[in-house]
Amino acid sequence: MTNSYKPISCHLYDKLEELAIKKQKVKIIYFDNELTLEIEDTIVDFKTKNKEEFAILSSGLIIRLDKIVEII
Repeated sequence: MTNSYKPISCHLYDKLEELAIKKQKVKIIYFDNELTLEIEDTIVDFKTKNKEEFAILSSGLIIRLDKIVEII
């Protein structure tokens, strides 16, 4: 898997924002290096650094948005 950032769709970003606004706990399946991981948490904020977008979770975990595989 390439490490260069690929912007996510506006539809997915809108969905993530909606979940954050509602403070809804969700299961997030995402890539971390070569592993597929999952966490159940709440998105509390977003940040952009070096033209890459990230979700900040209530646990303090930060996930790059293009690494998210699925939200349940």
